[in-house]
Amino acid sequence: MRFDDVYLAGIGTYLPPTMSTEQAVQESWYDRADRDASGMAAVMVAGELPAPEMAARAARVALARAALTTGHAPDDFGALLHSDSFHQGPDGWSAPHYVLRETLERPITAIEVRQGCLGMIAGLEMAAHRLIADRGKDAVLLTAADNFSTPLVNRWRASRMFLLADGAAATVVSRRGGFARVLAVGSVSDSSMEELHRGGEELFPPGITVGRGLNFEERSDYWRRQWAQGIAPPMGHFGDCVAEVAERTLAEAGTSMEKIVKVCHTGFARGALGAMFLDPLGIDLDRSMWEFTRTVGHAGAGDLFIQLEHLWTSGAVAPGDRVLLVGSAPGMEAGCAVIEITTPFEEE
Repeated sequence: MRFDDVYLAGIGTYLPPTMSTEQAVQESWYDRADRDASGMAAVMVAGELPAPEMAARAARVALARAALTTGHAPDDFGALLHSDSFHQGPDGWSAPHYVLRETLERPITAIEVRQGCLGMIAGLEMAAHRLIADRGKDAVLLTAADNFSTPLVNRWRASRMFLLADGAAATVVSRRGGFARVLAVGSVSDSSMEELHRGGEELFPPGITVGRGLNFEERSDYWRRQWAQGIAPPMGHFGDCVAEVAERTLAEAGTSMEKIVKVCHTGFARGALGAMFLDPLGIDLDRSMWEFTRTVGHAGAGDLFIQLEHLWTSGAVAPGDRVLLVGSAPGMEAGCAVIEITTPFEEE
């Protein structure tokens, strides 16, 4: 969907310290063969810092920048949308309202967006629709955070496609203006591949309630065993979803892939990144964020905006440059946004 008056007024991140993959190999946490194949150099590890607290820290940076660019104050905000892909705290408790209390502290709705690693793109689309429908408020705050440093997750072996990273991102979606204009946002899903992330697990009781951890590699192994027995796994091709949503959204934005300066993408390892994103988009590593993402890992729903903040604050993009944000979610779903940088970053 094309938008004519939707902007990113501020952006912020919280990036924990990194641990090198070489150290993980030396500690026997990570197999050297997997490390060499992945191309990953390091991953962010937050220790015991709660994900919602990281989200609040990122949000304060985004809000301060939005106040400078557009003068936004807390009363301008109509909603807070918090994205995550892993557990945030006590069951039955609201992480979004924690972030709200620690940032805007206003009596507005605070919603959790459970769209996996595509959460902030889904949140961006929801925020844009809200700003169009409710002319009484000029801004929506988006946050995302995850901390995988728990006993039931092994970040080094949960998947060969990525290394799970801790971290947070936030952005202010505004009608007034900002450092970037949102030209279009879209998504495409193929529910025939829903089983790929289920991998034979029963739906009830939920695995976490009986002590089963998060391990995508085990689910992939399930499908390999099924295939060996002559049972075909879901055969959709996710790259088709990526290509379709990118082509459509770029057209809605009135641009093309040739005019995109950089692509922010899910923080996958080298092989998966190429197969699932770069090849379907028809681009090489030079226009990707690989050299950055290989040093931080896959930070759940925050990936795309962590990368965008890095591009903007490092001066790698300038006014007039267009950036494609493209990500994935279980289900399977691909989504993207086309943005245009409008103002350069100034040292704070």
